[in-house]
Amino acid sequence: MTTVARLRALVTVADAGSVREAARRLTVTESAVSAALSALAREVRVPLVERDGRGVRLTASGQAYAGYARTILGLHEEGLAAARDDRDPERGRVRVAAVSTAGDYLLPGVLASFLTHHPGVDLRLEVGSSERLWALFAAHEADLVIGGRPPGHAGDARICATRPNLLVVVAAPAQAAGFDIGRTRWLQREAGSGTRATGEALLNALDANPPRLTLGSGGAVVACAAAGLGATLVSRDAVARHLKDGDLVEVAVPGTPLRRPWHAVTHGSQPGATALLVRHLLDREGWRPAQR
Repeated sequence: MTTVARLRALVTVADAGSVREAARRLTVTESAVSAALSALAREVRVPLVERDGRGVRLTASGQAYAGYARTILGLHEEGLAAARDDRDPERGRVRVAAVSTAGDYLLPGVLASFLTHHPGVDLRLEVGSSERLWALFAAHEADLVIGGRPPGHAGDARICATRPNLLVVVAAPAQAAGFDIGRTRWLQREAGSGTRATGEALLNALDANPPRLTLGSGGAVVACAAAGLGATLVSRDAVARHLKDGDLVEVAVPGTPLRRPWHAVTHGSQPGATALLVRHLLDREGWRPAQR
């Protein structure tokens, strides 16, 4: 097994939680995964896994090394893409990571039109929380992130484009009629969501502590708000159709609407296929180059 394959085995075990599941994900035998971990431990000269009942778990050293291994693999993939893209960007690869609101409502049309113009590009999309996306970016497992402003630890983050985005409080008409910031049930995303954190900051600023209901996706939050389960802070982009149809109405809350522009963020060096997607994005309505 090559060093890259050994590193991938370690990272997959870290993600999967077991050698058996890692072997299934990698489409190899369990003995091959175990051999890769043993070879890697000999190379690093510290134990990377230890017995845990009938299975194994990463040691503290293994967990620390797995973080670096993830970044090494991400950079390796990025380097391969850059080398191949230089020859033909139309056959390159771009890994997009987007927060759920952008992935659900903002990007589908953009990505569909991009692939119509560039059908040979290997386009990959992962949707998740802000916390998850910036972890992917830091490990060089994402070429382009669509979300909020990059955090300070995002390393070589480069904002290439922005698009206006307003966060508004919405509720079903019946809920909006009797809305009370301290009593109306507040619908929120899971921990790690940037919108949830912004909503909590808004409630704190208003000294409000309403009952909360946590839901696992932006779509679920919007659906529950439309069903009359409570009010929520959400991107106007995500509820445009509901507002038009009257299923939801905006609620006047001090401090809102909040301006939280969308950001398209790449690494300092853009592979050719990533540059193609950024240019395509800037041709779409609402997107503009980031100010330097």
